[in-house]
Amino acid sequence: MAIAPFTSLIFPDEAATAQFASGLAPLLTAGDVLLFDGPIGAGKTAFCRALIQARMAAVGKVEDVPSPTFTLVQTYELPDGEIWHADLYRLTHPDETVELGLDEAFTTAICLIEWPDRLGDAAPPDALTISLTVAGDTDARHAAFTSTNPDRWSDRITAAASLSKPEKSPQNAD
Repeated sequence: MAIAPFTSLIFPDEAATAQFASGLAPLLTAGDVLLFDGPIGAGKTAFCRALIQARMAAVGKVEDVPSPTFTLVQTYELPDGEIWHADLYRLTHPDETVELGLDEAFTTAICLIEWPDRLGDAAPPDALTISLTVAGDTDARHAAFTSTNPDRWSDRITAAASLSKPEKSPQNAD
């Protein structure tokens, strides 16, 4: 059964996406899992990169944040815990995520997971799914936020949105 989004936003360009990700970054803690869904080129890696760089900048750290497309997982050690960034596109079976150590990381680190469909039933039940799609023939991105536990996430999404001022999606208009 599909879960309806509890909110959705439109980021007019990559800079707005990065600004939102940077606003969300300090609101995350160990055990938070973000699942990034969307087609190739939707901005999943750009979102993750901005979030990771914001967390590093907050502690005075500067480091290259490459896409984990070929390494599958990139980890970042920070004073307040680890960040795991995984790109599961090349996996062929959910059991491979256990070999990567993701099952343990889901409880001990902030996890950013691209191509979460490869997790199968291993996805944490209260993870936040961010579905990114290209909005027409523009640089804009539509982001739909879903979770089986929206109360865990809605205040943080609202706080990050208030800092970045993305456009409300027409589905959210009252």
